[in-house]
Amino acid sequence: MRVSAGNLKGRTFYPPADNWPTRPTTDFSRTALFNILNNLIDFEETVMLDLFGGTGAHCYEMISRGCVNATYVDKFKPAVNFVNEKVKLWKIEQYIKVIQSDYLMYLQQCNVQYDYIFAGPPYELVHLEEIPNRVFESNILKEDGLFVLEHNPKFTFESLPEFWQVRNYGQTYFSFFKNNTTEEE
Repeated sequence: MRVSAGNLKGRTFYPPADNWPTRPTTDFSRTALFNILNNLIDFEETVMLDLFGGTGAHCYEMISRGCVNATYVDKFKPAVNFVNEKVKLWKIEQYIKVIQSDYLMYLQQCNVQYDYIFAGPPYELVHLEEIPNRVFESNILKEDGLFVLEHNPKFTFESLPEFWQVRNYGQTYFSFFKNNTTEEE
């Protein structure tokens, strides 16, 4: 795996494959997502949250593009340790806060609001379909903020009021949600 753009472009990271409950987003899908995000957010001004952070790839891409306020959350201790090692090795500690926590517990205790939230849960996660509602109920996404959920094709979120669009890359789907409290023109 590698960082695809920005000041960390080309840096590689190889998480241990055995016994990790993570499913890293492919380089292809991640690059496609960031091509979309380039037109939607100002990386340098964005306060972001990565739920189910896994390998840390999403945070690395954000920081590489100028984000100076990233929060990584994952409950799997080996993943958290892996990310802490990369963060230290790449000297990006000042840009990222690494937290070991279950996503629901984090949402309940969080007192920060984010411009952008990404969630890439394991596809087999029980109640994956509840994640968007949990995020919006927690009130941690700023007004006009963007939430992106990675999932497989068996889920659809078009009926949710915050749903905006979906993009798919093979079996990887990204559903986009906006926290708009005002009427769109």
